[in-house]
Amino acid sequence: MGALDHFSDLFDCSHGRSRHKKRKQFQTVEIKIKLDCDGCERKARRSVEGMKGVTQVDVDRKSNKLTVIGYVDPSKVVSRVAHRTGKRAELWPYVPYDVVEHPYAPGVYDKKAPAGYVRNAMDPQTVQLARASSTEVRYTTAFSDDNPQACSIM
Repeated sequence: MGALDHFSDLFDCSHGRSRHKKRKQFQTVEIKIKLDCDGCERKARRSVEGMKGVTQVDVDRKSNKLTVIGYVDPSKVVSRVAHRTGKRAELWPYVPYDVVEHPYAPGVYDKKAPAGYVRNAMDPQTVQLARASSTEVRYTTAFSDDNPQACSIM
């Protein structure tokens, strides 16, 4: 404990509250928000620039993405952006398509996603839709080019 921490503890005015606040972790928060023009971009940037703990703000209008870096709480950042801009804001729901096991499954593929991205599908229903059953696998492999006995005459 340094000298500055000691003096700040001496002059603490919290009156019974916990002496040590839980510190927020340094993290990157990516938000999906509709950005049409320079004004929307500027408004989105300014909505979080003055927020406590924010160290860097990046806006990518082409992919409708706002990236906030700092000691912040993701839910508070999303709610502040939505309130200050008047637009619908949500956490970035996309991942690169090569990370997902079946990127063209009905619950994963999204037409509105930026190029090279699909929805992050950790939903068990979506995963079940994307996988073939054991009978389908058995029939498709029986007639594949890798099976030398597929079309043999007996």
